[in-house]
Amino acid sequence: MYAPRIHKSAAVLVAALALLAVPAAQAGDGHDHGDAPPAATGPALPRFAAVSEDFELVAVVNGTHLTLYLDHADSNSPVKDAQLEVEIGGQKIKVQPHAEGEFEATLAQPLQPGATPVTATVTAGAVTDLLAGELDLHADEHAEQGNASHWQSASGWVAGVLGALGAMAWGWRRYATGRRSRTGAAA
Repeated sequence: MYAPRIHKSAAVLVAALALLAVPAAQAGDGHDHGDAPPAATGPALPRFAAVSEDFELVAVVNGTHLTLYLDHADSNSPVKDAQLEVEIGGQKIKVQPHAEGEFEATLAQPLQPGATPVTATVTAGAVTDLLAGELDLHADEHAEQGNASHWQSASGWVAGVLGALGAMAWGWRRYATGRRSRTGAAA
C-alpha cells in the first residue's frame, strides 16, 4: 500500500502556519496581573518646565488653555498660598489659582510654532523667585510621526501576511510536484 511522504519543508510550513493561527495565550483565573495600563494614543501635549533652588514649575499647553503646576524643589510637594505671574513671549498672562500648587490661564490666541521664552515670578510667603524656561512647539512634526508609525505598522502586517501566503504557495507547489513524480513512477 502506498503512503505519501511529506517533505520536510511542507511540514515546517504547516507548523509555522499553525503557530500563526493560534490565538495569543491568555492567563487563567488568578494568574493575570490586572488590567493593562492604557496605551498612549497620540502625541503628548506641549509643555515646559522651569526650575530654581526653591521651586519647580511645569506648564501644559492645550490650545489656548494653560495649566501650571508649582512644587517645592526639595520635596516635590505643591506650594501652598503662592502667587504666580507668567510672561510668555513677552506677553503677560493672567493666572488664576485652581487648586493647591495648580494654576490655570487662557491665552488670547494659540502660540505659534517655534521656541518661545517663558518667565514666571513666584511669591510664596517671604520667598520670591524668578523662573525661566522655553516652550518649543512643533505640533505638525508630531502629527506626521504618528501617521507614519501607523502606516509602518500596517505595512509590516501586510508584508507578513503576503510572505506567509507566498510560503504556502511554494510549499504546495513542491508537494504537488513531488507527488506527481512519485505517482508517475508508480504507474
